Amino acid sequence: MAQQLAIGVDLGGTTVKTGLINSDGKVLALSKLPTRADENPEAVIEQIKKSISEVLMHAKGAPVAGIGIGAPGLIENPGGIVRSAPNIKNWDVVPLADIISKEFKLRVEVDNDANVAAVAEAKFGAGKEHPNFLFIIWGTGVGGGIIMDNHIYRGPSGGAGEVGHISVNYEGLMCNCGTRGCVEAYVGQKYLSKRTIEKLKTAPNSKILQFAGGDESKIEPMHLSKAAEAGDQLAKDILVEAGTLLGVMIGAVMNTLDFRVTVIGGGVSAVGDFVYDAIRQSAMRNVQKPLRDGIKILRAKLGNDAGMLGAAGMIL
Repeated sequence: MAQQLAIGVDLGGTTVKTGLINSDGKVLALSKLPTRADENPEAVIEQIKKSISEVLMHAKGAPVAGIGIGAPGLIENPGGIVRSAPNIKNWDVVPLADIISKEFKLRVEVDNDANVAAVAEAKFGAGKEHPNFLFIIWGTGVGGGIIMDNHIYRGPSGGAGEVGHISVNYEGLMCNCGTRGCVEAYVGQKYLSKRTIEKLKTAPNSKILQFAGGDESKIEPMHLSKAAEAGDQLAKDILVEAGTLLGVMIGAVMNTLDFRVTVIGGGVSAVGDFVYDAIRQSAMRNVQKPLRDGIKILRAKLGNDAGMLGAAGMIL
């Protein structure tokens, strides 16, 4: 079968990353441009158009099936309208699919960046052999996507998969969403860093600060992971606690959806295997016994290319 081509756009707060991608998930051409997010939606859209034009020329006249765009914010589908995109100035309601389709006369699909990353792992990555799985982005916050029968499940209003706001303690920490005890409020990157700084007051000899260059304001999960692997007990305890809480949430989703597989990506997902062991054990404890067979907690495979590949994957 002849290879199909599609364009995938990963719209981030800092960079617009666009690729010409074939049906095997190979990136044939790449463009990276500043988003210009601090200006206005029109400036951002011009950057998107420019990046698409840059990779489109590499198709050299070969047919392109369409353009996929992964964007932050709530996405209205069908229609591809992006609402309230965070980190982009004055982006309230933008009919992005319609604007890009009129410009390039191609089919355009737009979805939330977490959903797009889930599609990437389903088509080209760790979820390729699994028709049903929960995808988690573990980074600054905790986002998610639901792959059901090899398709993304969006829900009636496009908001499905917001697993970071499942509560693990209804009287717990306040989350940015306005409710208490969300798992994101305990395991998101900035929350992990904040908790680490607090715990360091009682463990001044921890190796965590050493790996952060002596500056507690720069502490990130990778420093915790490195310190834990170097034998630091505080670092290990913090990460195991985070993994355990993430497992509680995963167990709740598995009980609800009758899933067995979870794929975890995002910046924090690079933590050591001992954290994945904690996640797996916690999920097992929190899933009903009849549903425990075959539970898998997998690392995502596609890294920083997931957004771009998943955007193209919506077309291919």
